[in-house]
Amino acid sequence: MHITPEVRKAAREVKTPFLIMDMDYVRNNYFDIVSHVRNVQVFYAVKANSHPRIIETLRDLGSNFDVASRGEIEKLLSLGIGPDRMSFGNTIKKVEDIAYAYSVGIDYYAVDSEMEVEKIAAHAPGSKVYGRIATSGGDCDWPLSRKFGTDVNHVISIMEYADQLGLDAYGVSFHVGSQNYNVNSWDDAISDAAEVFKTLRSRGINLRMLNLGGGMPVKHVREIKSVKAYGDIINKALDRYMSSIPDLELFIEPGRSMVGNSAILVSQVILRSKKGNENWVYIDAGVFHGLTETIEGFRYEVLTEGKVDDTKISFHLAGPTCDSVDTVYHEIDLPKNLGYGDIVYFINAGAYTTEYATNFNGIDAPRVLFVEDFIDAKMPIDGEFIE
Repeated sequence: MHITPEVRKAAREVKTPFLIMDMDYVRNNYFDIVSHVRNVQVFYAVKANSHPRIIETLRDLGSNFDVASRGEIEKLLSLGIGPDRMSFGNTIKKVEDIAYAYSVGIDYYAVDSEMEVEKIAAHAPGSKVYGRIATSGGDCDWPLSRKFGTDVNHVISIMEYADQLGLDAYGVSFHVGSQNYNVNSWDDAISDAAEVFKTLRSRGINLRMLNLGGGMPVKHVREIKSVKAYGDIINKALDRYMSSIPDLELFIEPGRSMVGNSAILVSQVILRSKKGNENWVYIDAGVFHGLTETIEGFRYEVLTEGKVDDTKISFHLAGPTCDSVDTVYHEIDLPKNLGYGDIVYFINAGAYTTEYATNFNGIDAPRVLFVEDFIDAKMPIDGEFIE
């Protein structure tokens, strides 16, 4: 998302920090995926950003939804989304949450262990389960396959066990890691999935769904390839490895790639200081207020606005709380004369920002605003915005 006049207007008139979103990006991202990945069904990963306006927009476009908890299920139900459009993709589920999901009619469940299979067999009998394969997670900003997924032979064993317990051994899933820059990661993962399909179908177990997970990147500090480039690799891999499965159903679970580029996190400098030879700048957003992923080195494109010049020096950039963990970046080049009240923008911050945010230290989490509301002049009232 670009810094538009509407974004600048909000930065001048609204109390920071806040996330300002443009829903046109979400709509375009949805159509980009369904246009370039052949015959795919989108299951938006609600955990990326669960704001009701995002959910309602995707609902009306025809999206399905990947849910991780009872809370997310209840939110979707309250927004008029039926259980037939939900998949319980978290492989770590409480028994009572499985029972609840089953009671409201959810039929899809992810597994990567025998115990999870047993819990689902006991509390959601006959449901469709899909086994999650671990991937290498190479060349991605946020690997996921140490905590989640397991090796191909174990997935085969788990799905046989699911079949023995009366569950519908429905398919295979994987996640190549969030912000994966290597398009060939999908080729490798689909090849592994095809091995599971081939083995189990030869044993009479009718796997028929492949879940591509998420992982397509959003532009930050590295260049990225287009969704079409990823789609081309996926389509070719499906032709190469899965052409013998004529009834194959294809799912995909975009999260960051659906909403990441739809928003800017707007913050403000509240202190500048010098500690020895170190230059420090403190802003009113931080790792507890929208920038949690920076703890693991996640790099946003950061732009500034105010009485700043073009000369840059290295700063330590930190948040407002009384916790030393609340340091966003220990090395970042910012304008030399950056000072109190200047605006600091985190570009393409629509995913995993407000969703992670807390009210730690009694400091309010960033609110969510929408560009279209500025255009329609529905806000501001006394410098505040009404959601």
